[in-house]
Amino acid sequence: IIFVTVFCWTDGKEERGMFERGGVCGTAPLNSRMAVTESRIVGGQDAAAGQWPWQAMLQIPVAGGTALCGGSLINSQWILSAAHCFKSTSTSNVVVSLGRITEQGSNPHQVSLSVSKIIVHPNYDSSTNNNDLTLLKLASPVTFNDYISPICLAAAGSDFPGGTSSWVTGFGTLSSGGPLASTLQEVNIPIVSNTQCNSAYGGITNQMICAGLTTGGLDSCQGDSGGPLVIKNSTRWVQAGVVSFGEGCAKPDFPGVYARVSEFQPWISSQVDGPTPGFVDFGSYSNITSTSGPKGGVSNGCLSLCYPMTPLT
Repeated sequence: IIFVTVFCWTDGKEERGMFERGGVCGTAPLNSRMAVTESRIVGGQDAAAGQWPWQAMLQIPVAGGTALCGGSLINSQWILSAAHCFKSTSTSNVVVSLGRITEQGSNPHQVSLSVSKIIVHPNYDSSTNNNDLTLLKLASPVTFNDYISPICLAAAGSDFPGGTSSWVTGFGTLSSGGPLASTLQEVNIPIVSNTQCNSAYGGITNQMICAGLTTGGLDSCQGDSGGPLVIKNSTRWVQAGVVSFGEGCAKPDFPGVYARVSEFQPWISSQVDGPTPGFVDFGSYSNITSTSGPKGGVSNGCLSLCYPMTPLT
């Protein structure tokens, strides 16, 4: 097996492991979000079409209906999501939607596809939530455009210091047990060090990364599971985490916990066929913002371990 590390440069040098559309992952021409917030943490707001073109919405059959999870497009035929979203590896009636901006109604840029393969990480532990990662192979490749394109993945050894500004997106509920968001939501939160996160939870491993405000109020929620936690590296977006679990509904001192993507580069590379996902070495030079911010506002709250899947109404 050959593992390819991609280095992103700001001077236009050639990059490796990228894609057909302009040769790059992690680009979002319609996204005006900055790497660093200006005066405060902003979150819980509607996203615009094309802002997060790697966002996937997963509809998964469960007893009595269909459940919702998130995911991210990592090449033309593979989706990265969370293991706890899948009680079965049956692909029957699993639907992945890309380019979607509203939970219902008109989505002119949407492409919906069936799934040909589901691969749950072999070391996933439902009791500890460790290795909470799943790969899904789409039944056919997608064509990239401004509304559908892949995210770069954090390469092994990437460093995300506490305070690094990150974004989480999803169609999950706006509060614990509340209704699903009608429009794709985005929230800006800082990375929390594993040491600080472990003091809240205990059992935080190297395969996990945490993000949230010490004051609470902003987080990911039910229905967001499997979705991407992304960070801007110069001109390119890089996925650092996969929504996994949390305690309470955006509680103070309890950040959201995510599967740490950089720890899984060998496994992802060994499972994914087709174009190589773009792994980017993300260093400690990255954008830093404050670890404090306003409490309240619209909240993508989190529910107790593990984020349950949210039935669609």
